Amino acid sequence: MRILVAGVGNVFFGDDGFGVEVVRLLDEEGPPEGAVVADFGIRGVHLAYELLAGYGSLILVDAVPRGESPGTLSVIEPGIERGTPDQAPLLMGALGDSHSMTPDAVFALFGPLGVSTERVLLVGCEPADTSPGMGLSQPVADAVPVAAGLVRELVAEQVAAIGAAAVESTERGRS
Repeated sequence: MRILVAGVGNVFFGDDGFGVEVVRLLDEEGPPEGAVVADFGIRGVHLAYELLAGYGSLILVDAVPRGESPGTLSVIEPGIERGTPDQAPLLMGALGDSHSMTPDAVFALFGPLGVSTERVLLVGCEPADTSPGMGLSQPVADAVPVAAGLVRELVAEQVAAIGAAAVESTERGRS
């Protein structure tokens, strides 16, 4: 099973660029073993299409306002509302402005596009300022290396779980 680590967000809106900065750091340090790391920025439709390449797991990295102190990290396993194939024309018509696609809008494309990703985790950071402007606020910038480490841990856990499942499957086959 392949794992995609996807950074999303708009670097022109301050802390909204958090996910992009985390995957940039992961890429500079070398991607986690067993994962593909990519910056999708505001290209949510591209993310949905990339998942058609057969990823079993998605770790999405994004700024997520939850009412916490700026820079607070959260790992969320969102309930995915997958659209159905008959909704494809409606959903695709709503994508005229891909710049405003939220993760929920991307998840809604899973069904119509046939995305079969089994697990989605969201590594979120509480933003301080998402007004127009370049650069992260200090608390969010400080959270970037911590989030990169967290992503590495999550990938390692999933790789280990995949390995354990493969061993169990092999042992069942021998019985």
